[in-house]
Parts: sequence; C-alpha cells; structure tokens
Amino acid sequence: MYPLIRNRRLRKNDAIRHLVRETILTPSDFLVPLFVVEGKGIKEEIPSMPNYYRMSLDQLEKEVLELWGMGLCGVLLFVKVPDNLKDNKGTEALNKDGLMQRAVKTVKNTCPDMLVMTDVALDPYSSYGHDGIVGAGTILNDETSEVLAEMSVSHAKAGADFVAPSDMMDGRILTIREALEDEGFTDTGIMSYSAKYASAFYGPFRDALDSAPVDALDVPKDKKTYQMDAANRFEALRETQMDVEEGADIVMVKPGLAYLDIVREIRNEVDVPVAVYQVSGEYAMLKAAAEKGWLDHDSVMMEQLISIKRAGASIIASYFAKEAVALMS
Repeated sequence: MYPLIRNRRLRKNDAIRHLVRETILTPSDFLVPLFVVEGKGIKEEIPSMPNYYRMSLDQLEKEVLELWGMGLCGVLLFVKVPDNLKDNKGTEALNKDGLMQRAVKTVKNTCPDMLVMTDVALDPYSSYGHDGIVGAGTILNDETSEVLAEMSVSHAKAGADFVAPSDMMDGRILTIREALEDEGFTDTGIMSYSAKYASAFYGPFRDALDSAPVDALDVPKDKKTYQMDAANRFEALRETQMDVEEGADIVMVKPGLAYLDIVREIRNEVDVPVAVYQVSGEYAMLKAAAEKGWLDHDSVMMEQLISIKRAGASIIASYFAKEAVALMS
C-alpha cells in the first residue's frame, strides 16, 4: 500500500515550493561592507576579491546611492589608513577629521536614511596590524578598550548609527556603552563581534586594508590570544551572553558558513538580533571556483546566503549583497 502522506506533493512545482518556503531572503537582510581610501576618483578592484573595490569618498557617494536604489539600507564602513598615519596606539582613529569620520559624514550627507555602522578596532591604524595596543609581547586589553571607547564616541559624533567593535577585547562593550552614555549618545547602537574566531578565512580582507599582523620582535605573530579558537563552541555562548549583559544591541558571529552551528546556538540563547559576517575568504573561494567553471556562481551564492539565514541570522554582512539583490529583482 502506498503511503497516504507524500511529502513530495509540496515539492512538485515552483508554485507550491514558493508557497511553503520556510526561509526567504530580502534586501533588508543585508549589511553591505564598504572599503574606503583617501584620494579622489578612486575605485580600485581588490585583487583577492574580484568585483569588489576600495573607493574614495566621491565614489562612496555614488555607491551609497546605488545601494539605496536597490533596497539595501545599511552599510558597514572600513578604512584603509596610509602607513605614515599608523602607530601602536591607533592615534589616527581618534582624529575628528580622519577618513572614517569623513566617510560617515559622506554617507549621511548623501543618503541620510542609510544606516551607517562603523568598524571599531585598531588594526587598520596599527603599525603592528593588531586589533589592540601591543606591549611586552602581548595585546593590552584594558588600555585598548579605553581607546576603542574614544573611537566609538568619535564615530557617533560624526553621525554613525551603530559602532561595531570587532576587536574581541574583554569588557570592551561595557566600556564603550558607558562612554557613549556619558557623551549623550544614548541612541547610538552597538553591534558586537561577539563570537569572532581566529580564522584562516580573513586573508583577502587583510589584503584589502593592509591590516595583517607584522612579523616583528615582541609582537604576537597572530590574533589567537584574543580571537576565539575554532574548536570552541560553549565559549561563543559565554562571550555572547557577556556582551548582551554589557549592552550590545546586536551580536555577531564571524565567519559565516563554517560556524553555522554557532549561529544556531546563539540564536537559541539570546533575545537580540544575531548578525553573521560572510567573510572575504568565503567570497573569494566561490569567485575562484566559478571562474574555473567548477561551480555555478549564482546558485551556490544564493544557497550559501539562504543557509546563513536559515541558521538564525537576522542580518547578513556579505560582499555578495548587491549580486544577490540583483537576482531577487
């Protein structure tokens, strides 16, 4: 006797599959990372990230208008700082007329309703390529947190809607929240990189910003003393719960695809939105495989993005955002 219940009835054509689909991507799911450089008329492709660019402020204006026209309503800003402005304390990060501060103002002047989030970490400003201040062969946690708090206030003064600490210092969310409150920025949000792993997937990003750790005496060779061990699961829950208690409005898991189990664990544990960063290495791998003809680019891209949202992401920071939204239209 054939079964009375046949699951394939709900798969037999596009119409029924669309009607019963559990996970749906929309432009509102995406946060678009943007890389900003000094200069004018610059839109230079990043060699390890095909079809992705560093851009000067005038080109940033054009990009923001294009994004808004596509229905993409949030950007995450990163800056590439000239070497002569880098030092161990991230001094340039606090410059009220610095590149990040001008980038925030550029976006807000161009498209006031665009949500602006800013990267908060010292690695773009560090002569050592680390997310914090280096001292005696280690990363100084509390001293770094104080600078990050000042940096966050500077971004808020420039007009940032959210600051996004990506450094993984202990206690920095509370330090930043208190600094923002003290300066009257009670409505400025914090998206914390709560579960950021010491991943091998970050290479192209570090090329884009020239922010890899340098090989020097008494400088940690990598970021494993502050970014998380890829083997750990429960540690991610502890980190995230602490950030929420300290005042994080949104928490993030980074990278994306290799950590979808962590995304689901965190989604089940916290009541704030969960963001996922689909990182540069994930982007570059698909681009390379598609160029070789080994994978169908668009199909795999959409499958990856759906899997991230299905795992529990409220927000997806992705270099594929424009391409994905173009397919949706």
